[in-house]
Amino acid sequence: MTLIPAAPVEAVETVGRFAKDSRGFGTKAVQAGAPHDPVTGAVIEPITLSTTFAQTSVGYPVGLYEYTRSSNPNRDNFEHALAALENARYALAFSSGLAATSVVLQALAAGGHLISVSDLYGGTHRYFTKVAKTHGITASFTTALAKDLRGMLEERKDTKLVWIETPGNPTLGLVDIRAVADVAHEFGVLLLVDNTFLSPYAQNPLEHGADIVLHSVTKYINGHSDVLMGALAFNSAELNDKLSYLQNAIGCVPSPFDCWLAHRGLKTLHLRARQASENALAIATALEASPNVVAVNYPGLDSHPHRAIAVKQHRKGLGGGMVSFRIRGGQAAALKFCEATRIFTLAESLGGVESLCEVPASMTHAGIPREDRERSGVFDDLIRLSVGIEETEDLVEDVLGALQRAADAVGLKPAAEKVEGSGSVTPDSGVEV
Repeated sequence: MTLIPAAPVEAVETVGRFAKDSRGFGTKAVQAGAPHDPVTGAVIEPITLSTTFAQTSVGYPVGLYEYTRSSNPNRDNFEHALAALENARYALAFSSGLAATSVVLQALAAGGHLISVSDLYGGTHRYFTKVAKTHGITASFTTALAKDLRGMLEERKDTKLVWIETPGNPTLGLVDIRAVADVAHEFGVLLLVDNTFLSPYAQNPLEHGADIVLHSVTKYINGHSDVLMGALAFNSAELNDKLSYLQNAIGCVPSPFDCWLAHRGLKTLHLRARQASENALAIATALEASPNVVAVNYPGLDSHPHRAIAVKQHRKGLGGGMVSFRIRGGQAAALKFCEATRIFTLAESLGGVESLCEVPASMTHAGIPREDRERSGVFDDLIRLSVGIEETEDLVEDVLGALQRAADAVGLKPAAEKVEGSGSVTPDSGVEV
C-alpha cells in the first residue's frame, strides 16, 4: 500500500482529497517511487524476488517486509508512483484489472446493487453479469448514465456503487464525471471510474469527484504489451483499510518483476500518451473524410457529440489513443480491413507502443448479447483501433490503404458522400445532469 506524505499545497475541491505532489506530470512519472539504493547507490531499483524476509527475532523483521504477498519493495514503489500520477493518497496493485474489479466488488458492493454504463469492457460486463452474483451483487446498465442515474438510484435503494468507463469501450462516448459524482454522493453511493482508456496522463478522475480510479495497468501505464496487471487509486483511508486487506487476504497481487516492468513503463507514459493522441487525431480526421467509413468515434474531433466534456475533463482536451469507426460493407468489410493492414496488428488489448486493430463484436465484446451490444453502438461493422507511437504518416497511410483493400474485397462501389460527424456514439451518454 502507498501513502504519499502530506505537503503544504493549495486546497483541492474534491471531497476527501489529501495533499498531492505538485510537480509536473513528467517529473512525477520519472521520480516518484524511485529512491536510490541506500547501499549501492543504484539509480534504478533492483528486482526483489525474495518471497520472504529475515527477522531478527519473532515479529521483528530486519526491514519493512515480512512476506511478499503482503508487501514487496517493487510493488510499493510502483504503487507510490501511480498514486502520484493520479493525484491520489493511496494506490494498490493487483495481478490484473479484473482482479482489481473483483476486490472492489467484494469489499464494497457485496449483497447490493451496482449501476454501470453499458459501453464497457466485455470482461467487466461478464464479471458483473456472470460472476458478481456469487457475492449477492446485481447490476443494471444504461446507455445514458448521467441522464438516468437519479431515477435509477431512487428505484434501487440498495445501490452501493456506480461504475463508469469514460471514454466508453469501444464507442468512446464520454461521461461527465463531476455530474455523476454529485448525484451518486447525494445518495451516499461511491463512484468508480475505469481510467484505462485515457491513462493518468490524459485524465485524473479523482479531481472530478470520483472515489476510486481503476486501471488495467497492462494497457497504457505499462505500455509495452508484456505485463498483466491492474491497479486502484483513491484518497480514503477507510477504503484503503478495506481494499488492502482483501489485496493481501485474497492474494491477487502482481509479481515483483511485473511491478518493476510496469514502473519502468510508467516513466515514459507522458511521452507515449501524447504521441498516441497525436497519431489518433490524424487517423480519426482521415477516417472522417473517407467515403468508405460510415461514422467515426473519437473525442478529440470537434464533431464528437461529447467534445465539450473532453475539453473540460481531459488534459489539454486530448482525445487519447483509441479510435473506433463503422466501415462501409458491414462485418465482411470489417474483417477484411483487419486482415489488410500492414502496420496495425490484428489483436486484442490496447495501449501498447504498437498499433492494434480488432472487431469488438467478434472479439473483445463477443460475449455480450447482440441486442445489448447494438444498444450501446457495438455493431458488427465497428472496428476499434489502438493507435501506437509509430510515425503518423505511416499509420494514416496504412489505415486508408486497408480501407480501400477491404472495399475492393467486398465489391463496394465508390460512395457518393463522405461521412459527417461521429454518428455511432451512444446518444446522451455524457449529457450533464
